[in-house]
Amino acid sequence: MDQDQPSRLLSIGELAGRSGLAHSALRYYERHGLISPVRNATNQRLYRRSDLRRLAFIRSAQRVGLSLAEIGEALASLPRSRTPTAEDWRTLSESWRPRLDRQIRRLTELRDRLDSCIGCGCLSLTSCGLSNPDDRAAELGSGAVYLERRVQRD
Repeated sequence: MDQDQPSRLLSIGELAGRSGLAHSALRYYERHGLISPVRNATNQRLYRRSDLRRLAFIRSAQRVGLSLAEIGEALASLPRSRTPTAEDWRTLSESWRPRLDRQIRRLTELRDRLDSCIGCGCLSLTSCGLSNPDDRAAELGSGAVYLERRVQRD
């Protein structure tokens, strides 16, 4: 059965209800090319049921810090002519495994070091006698430079 038959398509209200997303979020994702509705004769947006999976993927990817551009790039690798298979999703997710592993290490390192010295010099504080005497971290760049170097090293 063709997945674009009207009985298999969802209105924006149905998609919002099933996905838990607001209509405005669905239109936002549409503007960014993450989902693509079909239009009926009265120009009503109709979505494929497979868009529910795409939306679940978008929300999960955002929760782990991926940008909309990265999400769009990944979704572009999925077929639009058919519902993506488990193998399609597996291939996509494997490409992100190294990034997610780095993020897990970064969060673990942050969690484990928060109790010893919340400043730890990594944000280039001007007064940290433990890890950043004389604000030497400022020379290394902005942000959590010590934490980032440890994560990259591992």
